[in-house]
Amino acid sequence: MPAEEPAEEPAEEPVDVLIVDAANVVGSVPDGWWRDRRGAAERLRDGLARRGAGEEIVLVVEGAARGVESVPGVRVDAATGSGDDRIVELVAHYAERGAGAGLVVVTADRELRARVRAYGARCAGPRTVHPAG
Repeated sequence: MPAEEPAEEPAEEPVDVLIVDAANVVGSVPDGWWRDRRGAAERLRDGLARRGAGEEIVLVVEGAARGVESVPGVRVDAATGSGDDRIVELVAHYAERGAGAGLVVVTADRELRARVRAYGARCAGPRTVHPAG
């Protein structure tokens, strides 16, 4: 697992698209998630759905959590390979369509943060969305 850096809160700028690194966020709290990765991702998804903040939310899952389904308010995107690579693809897609400063990626993964910032995305730490964080 790549080194993590301190959580970063999104600025007061509006958030249009929130892309969440499910594996990184779920793994940020030692609450037994490793016994039920899919269940942990579903709890995260459900917590995100309750945000009601009006932004588009994309939860990127990988591995054992690939079976998690979308719910109203949260689109689940199952990475066929690396979750980080899929997040970068999504960020590039939204950046090409002008999301710019309204695009926020939630992860503590330092390497992923650098990759998405290259497209103009802002980053936030797991505590901004994790129900137990």
